[in-house]
Amino acid sequence: KAYKCYMSKEQLQALREKQEANKETPRYDGTWRPEDNKVLPEIPKGVEPVIRIKAPKEGEIKFIDGVKGKMSFGADQVDDFIIARANGMPTYNFVVAVDDALMGITDVIRGDDHLSNTPKQIIVYNALGFDIPKFYHIPMINNPQGKKLSKRDGAMDVMEYKRMGYLPEALLNFLVRLGWSNKDQEIFSMDEMLELFDPNNINKSASAYNEEKLLWLNSHYIKNVSNERLANELKFFDCDITNHPKKDMVLNLSKQRANTLIELKDSTLNILDTPTSYEKKGTKKFVKEGTQDMLNKYITLLQKGKDTLLSADEIEALTKPFIQQNELKFPQLFQPIRIALTGGTQAPSVYDVIAVLGIEESIKRMKDAMSVNFGKEEV
Repeated sequence: KAYKCYMSKEQLQALREKQEANKETPRYDGTWRPEDNKVLPEIPKGVEPVIRIKAPKEGEIKFIDGVKGKMSFGADQVDDFIIARANGMPTYNFVVAVDDALMGITDVIRGDDHLSNTPKQIIVYNALGFDIPKFYHIPMINNPQGKKLSKRDGAMDVMEYKRMGYLPEALLNFLVRLGWSNKDQEIFSMDEMLELFDPNNINKSASAYNEEKLLWLNSHYIKNVSNERLANELKFFDCDITNHPKKDMVLNLSKQRANTLIELKDSTLNILDTPTSYEKKGTKKFVKEGTQDMLNKYITLLQKGKDTLLSADEIEALTKPFIQQNELKFPQLFQPIRIALTGGTQAPSVYDVIAVLGIEESIKRMKDAMSVNFGKEEV
């Protein structure tokens, strides 16, 4: 079933060149293959042989692929390939078949770039008397331009996705939908994947990597997993709010705007951390003459209700009459407050931020911002 081959690299190269000159597919010609009534060449001295397996010389190697259906490779497509090199190291197609067989693998699911390896592995299975597993060759994932996926396009180590702030549920959901579908359903729980997934329904054509879709899925899972889970996930990014008294409030705010855990961290710390600087563009646009007088009046209003104002709704109920009485437009009041509380104009509702920070901390931040004129006096 296997034999030693003493052909040198020079002889193999000469054989290849001759076959190519004759417009033949390069393949081993069986010089050292033992056969009845065949006289083999004299074994050369000082040459370590490779081990080749005997491939069928006629007929076809057939199997049913779970994705592609009936597959057939003619004997002329597979030569007596090497299963062990001259240094004794076994080759891929030999060891992968032996390894899978010894581990009792019944189903092999892999990329269709391995399709051409399958007839060789079937030869190994048959030679060693192993059961042949069921094969499923899945189409490749291409980039949006239809070319082979590269690291720049998203072909990265799984841990890199973790470092980029993706939840495992989102990545798994994304991958399962790349080459498989269940009608128009987009979101799948782990239980649904286990229940509904059928490799026989895998798409036959290549799929395209879509980063926007992955971000959308990740945003969905960030919004829907528990705050306890999110707080634990944020520890990986050096953000520990597990014992913060208003953990749920701040996460309920931050996760509405976050596509990744990194964005969730930034949004969370943007609320909890005291600003060290103020957005120049926003300050120039919204901090005008009279802004500080307006904020001082609002601070006085907040101080009167500091013992009773606990929720965003209560703060809103107090603030709306103030806006009407002072004939203000919402941005005139809210943007300077937002800048004072978070350092910038991009933040959740002012009512929600004040509720998270508390009245005293909110007043302190507004006074701190006014004490430096929102940074306008900085050189």
